[in-house]
Amino acid sequence: MSLNKKHELMQIAKTVSRELRINSTEAEKIFWAAARNRKILNKKFFRQYPIFYDLTGSESFFIADFFCFEEKLIIEIDGKIHEYQLKKDTARTDILNSLGIKVIRFKNEMIKRNLAGVLEIVKENLTRPKLS
Repeated sequence: MSLNKKHELMQIAKTVSRELRINSTEAEKIFWAAARNRKILNKKFFRQYPIFYDLTGSESFFIADFFCFEEKLIIEIDGKIHEYQLKKDTARTDILNSLGIKVIRFKNEMIKRNLAGVLEIVKENLTRPKLS
């Protein structure tokens, strides 16, 4: 990929990430309040973070809802739309796993109803060995 195309892709990712942060769901806002400023095991989480990948000579990216770079862990918070795109989500998770990034998913309702339970699962995943 040329430097111009790569720069263009990075600008697109930056714009999309900003829009997603501005239009966060209620569940994302709840999780972010619990995770920001190193509130979970002193780990830094980024919100709506672009992950770039190149599998076929054509670079692309995913936007992770929440990403802990130091632990290579993505937290995805799924709304109703994800019930209809299971294959797409599985393929995305497979790609991210191949990059050495672990993905855990929670439904919006779980964040809203049982944040403490969600945070325990996140903590468990932060203390487990990383993908190899």
